[in-house]
Amino acid sequence: MLASAALVFLPSSAWAQAEASRSVQLDEIVVEGTGRAAPVTANGYVATATTSGTKTNTPILEIPQSISTVTQTQLEQRKPQNLLDALGYTPGARVGTYGFDPRYDAFTIRGVDVTQNAVFRDGLRQINSPNGLFRLEPYGLEAINVLRGPASAVYGASTSAGIVDLISKRPTETPFREIEVQGGSFGRKQFSFDISGPANPEKTLFYRLTGLARDANNQISAIKDDRIFIAPAITWKPSEDTKLTILAEYMDSTTGGTAAYVNEYGPYMDRSGNLLYKSIGATKVFGGDKRYNDFRQQQGRIGYEFEHAFGEIFTLRQRVRYSALATNQQYVYLADPGLTRERTQGFSADTSLEAKLSTGPVSHRILTGVDFSWLHYRGKEGFGGVPLGYNAALGYRTAQSQTLFGVYAQDQMSWQNWRLTLGGRHDWFSSRFEAGAAGATPTETKQKDAQSTGRVALSYVTSFGLAPYVSYATSFVPNSGTVLSGSVAVPTTGEQVEAGVKYDLPGQNVSLRAAVFELRQNNAVIYEVVNGFNRQVQLDMRSRGFEIEGVASLTNGLSIQASYAYNDARILKLTAETEGNRLTSIPYHTASLWLDYEVQGGPMRGLGLGGGVRYVGASLGDNLNRPILDNKPRTLLDASLRYDLENLDPRLKGMRVQVNATNLLDKREQTCTAGFCYFDEGRKVIASLRYRW
Repeated sequence: MLASAALVFLPSSAWAQAEASRSVQLDEIVVEGTGRAAPVTANGYVATATTSGTKTNTPILEIPQSISTVTQTQLEQRKPQNLLDALGYTPGARVGTYGFDPRYDAFTIRGVDVTQNAVFRDGLRQINSPNGLFRLEPYGLEAINVLRGPASAVYGASTSAGIVDLISKRPTETPFREIEVQGGSFGRKQFSFDISGPANPEKTLFYRLTGLARDANNQISAIKDDRIFIAPAITWKPSEDTKLTILAEYMDSTTGGTAAYVNEYGPYMDRSGNLLYKSIGATKVFGGDKRYNDFRQQQGRIGYEFEHAFGEIFTLRQRVRYSALATNQQYVYLADPGLTRERTQGFSADTSLEAKLSTGPVSHRILTGVDFSWLHYRGKEGFGGVPLGYNAALGYRTAQSQTLFGVYAQDQMSWQNWRLTLGGRHDWFSSRFEAGAAGATPTETKQKDAQSTGRVALSYVTSFGLAPYVSYATSFVPNSGTVLSGSVAVPTTGEQVEAGVKYDLPGQNVSLRAAVFELRQNNAVIYEVVNGFNRQVQLDMRSRGFEIEGVASLTNGLSIQASYAYNDARILKLTAETEGNRLTSIPYHTASLWLDYEVQGGPMRGLGLGGGVRYVGASLGDNLNRPILDNKPRTLLDASLRYDLENLDPRLKGMRVQVNATNLLDKREQTCTAGFCYFDEGRKVIASLRYRW
């Protein structure tokens, strides 16, 4: 579907206590102020338990699947400005495939494009439309869980590469107050606040209010970076067995409708010696026009999480969320103005019952549930025919409604050191798509489908913290919009085999993870640039590789996150010319290392120094694998410096000054993806002053 202009990209107890007892180096941070099943439990950089892998609060060591967590400590120290910044040090995640582009968080995991269908919010699918993708404000997060590999058996619609679960800030039982001001590159001015604590003397009601206002530009002067964000949350906890949390958010943001550079086109020889004429690279000429380039998006969500424990055996949970967004995107292509407007609504609900019981020597944690999701969007598009600065007539309209209903069951079995996880799910899907010229009778396409997915995984958890595992899982996800041929996109199915090992060093706050995998997807959605426009196409693909990650936060003040990933992603079926080719912009090798040291004593106590290096290997600029568009390998450096001012003067208690820099050496290499070329984001420096009490 043609959704916008050229250069516009159109993109998922007791075990926890036992695990916690092995992490004795730091105080655990439970990422949820109240409640039994915390989304994340972490010591500094090291997450020890999460609900994201199984929807039950399970030690990560015992989850037979690859999981990485960006903890609250990492978010505070690195201060990412978007989801891509936050995932930059996560193994298997490829960010920057579209260079500098602040409009969408476009990225891949294990070679799979997961922009539209892998981002979840608090365990519920974040429903997007072709041009309506929810933006993320990292300041509103407590943590990010990256679950690699199929999760459809319990989460439903999601890719074979897994899900990225964004954990919202929740009310805390302990009073918390924070304000912060920021300034930096490109005229950045920002004010933010975060307050939380009990709301009544009985301490059965808790609140949290997080907000932010920003006025800024970007490295392309035509692109704004303005934002207003507010996120209230309330928790009612009348007893230890019952809890209700209401989570809401509103954000109004403006960026650029065109965020790319003019590409040069010319003749070239392909690998077989054929003379062709296509893009040969990007110039330094901005492809849009400052006079007509605002991309405004207003988005909101409201929902609740309810949990009630019926004694020690049964726990009932329900999560519900309604979300909506409206976009107004101005752009310029070939000197003509274009306009895209889209209105998107989504509703998700998940109800589950967890039961803990035993059959002889085997302990069971059984989860059964039902969930429902609904998407509806309307889009209007117009292009050209009027002078620059005036809106084109919205002459083409699309609309789509999708519903998905699923039932699922999962059994986590434990016998001595063995852990066996079995999960199964069945989904019923329906869709209605309409498209046509304004004022004309639209064409209508209906879809119906039903799919079963599952997971089987086995691990062996030793007494000294070593846990090897194997798993097999399948996936299913509907797709919105149309493909290049004009037909409605069909659902994507996939499967993956994975084997790995996890190791938590006894008595140390150190975790090591390694995994080898092979996954396949049928009818996977990718993007091809056609006549300057990104268009959805569907293909069959295969990806195989391995990943290794180590995280540590030690008592001497040193924290480490290190990772390496090898990924060989190939096209199995698209066109005759591309069969067997490597997928565009997916490098074989990526690696990263972040070190942070905080002085623990003496006159420099409270001084924190952080530095990171990100390596992205060579990749190919289109699915034809034309050598003229090959992407060179690159190494990017980031840095952080902070100091707690109370060490200078006790009257300054709670005040911290901090400076963060990304791409410190200001390297702006060309990146080509799907036949179009971009440039990396240059150096960005942000200084902040925070007061916490």
